[in-house]
Amino acid sequence: MSSESNGLNVGFIGLGVMGSPMATHLARAGHRMTLADVDIGTAQALARTLGGNAMAVRTPREVAERSDIVITMLPNGQVVKQVALGDDGLLAGWRPGTLLLDTSSSEPWLTQETGAALQERGIAMVDAPVSGAQWGAQEAALVFMVGGEVENLERVRPLLMRMGPSIFHLGALGCGHAMKCINNLITAMTFSATSEGLVIGKRYGLDPAAMVQVLNVSTGMSWISKTHIEQRVLSRAFDDPFKLELMLKDVGIANALARETGTSAPISALGQQLWQAASRAAGPGASVSELARWVEGQSGTEITRGAAPAQGKN
Repeated sequence: MSSESNGLNVGFIGLGVMGSPMATHLARAGHRMTLADVDIGTAQALARTLGGNAMAVRTPREVAERSDIVITMLPNGQVVKQVALGDDGLLAGWRPGTLLLDTSSSEPWLTQETGAALQERGIAMVDAPVSGAQWGAQEAALVFMVGGEVENLERVRPLLMRMGPSIFHLGALGCGHAMKCINNLITAMTFSATSEGLVIGKRYGLDPAAMVQVLNVSTGMSWISKTHIEQRVLSRAFDDPFKLELMLKDVGIANALARETGTSAPISALGQQLWQAASRAAGPGASVSELARWVEGQSGTEITRGAAPAQGKN
């Protein structure tokens, strides 16, 4: 009988848009879950929903005391480091042989610092950030980008498989987080270029809805054109649950890696400045979809359905 068949003692910290469905899949697979969130009410509500397989606690230390593996889904690497090493943190409750699986979008250098501190106490760490957004978390269709030792990856693989079928080992600890920020950098630049292209076309007299149809069967096709523009922008919903400030954070991490590696990345550097301007305009907590609204504002042209008379210089 496999260890998963018996159920594992798994902790989960960070029960937001992504964390709650991820923890739910693990509980339904028979794992005994200990849940924590900065909002204790969120953890308690999810524990009630999951029934006997889940318990809510208040501190990371309590999570560690009840868990062999703890999964974190938190805003950034500094928060992960505090949860792991801070007062009443995981390290205060863990024993040697346990493991931290960080699925957050974290800074690789902070992941390496946290991992080194844990290793001194006989505790392993794996970074496995995700792609797939809220839908992927809900449907157990996430993509995992993994950094860490092979034996540690194999230890958590059964858990990852319950949350998504695509698991890629990128290298040593921190490599998963490096891949995640690069993935989001590319997504962010694609979103910017797609939005600007649609505004140019609208002002020339093209219908953005028709333009998206062309993009989706042409070389301009992307995840943005296929799953975001029609659903979030043409609909005028601007309601993607992923926050603009989190995308900007990942763009910043990727540019920091460029500097660290001595890589010339002028497009990415300029893109970061544009995303910073969009973030300032949108304000805290804004959806990543608001990037398109910021692009619209630069020319006073909305990306809406229907062609309009061509516009030129005034």
